[in-house]
Parts: sequence; C-alpha cells; structure tokens
Amino acid sequence: MSARIRLKRFGTKKRPYYRIVVMDKQSPRDGKTIDELGYYHPIEAEDKQIMFDMEKAKAWLAKSATPSDTVRKIFNKKGLHIK
Repeated sequence: MSARIRLKRFGTKKRPYYRIVVMDKQSPRDGKTIDELGYYHPIEAEDKQIMFDMEKAKAWLAKSATPSDTVRKIFNKKGLHIK
C-alpha cells in the first residue's frame, strides 16, 4: 500500500472546500481516508484558507507518503518545503 497526501472534496456546487487527507493511492477521491491533516478552503479570506497539522504532515512524509501536486503547493505556501 502506498499512501498519498491529497485533497478530498466537500461543499456544494461552485462552493467547494477540501480536506487534506492521507489515502491509499488507488482509492477514489471521496473514498475512505487513513488520516486527516487539515483543510483548504479556497473561497475564504487569504489568512483562513489553509489550516493543517504540520507535525502530522511531517510524520506522514517521513513514512514516505507522497503529496499530490496541489498539496505540495499548499505545503510550500505554509512553509513546509518539499521538493
């Protein structure tokens, strides 16, 4: 099983928000999660858009979970720099 850190979509039509979750690489977008790290709300004000547990994220990255491209950008924006 290879874990992936990615977004899980919630909200209504044209008003999405996302949870940053750890899932099996092959599970569907809204499938069962292993762990929840935080959320990303693109419609909110700039300072309230992103909130996640930095320690949990570092722990999952140490366990070789790979972030998706969007999650990598979110992490880089908040100071958790990943190649």
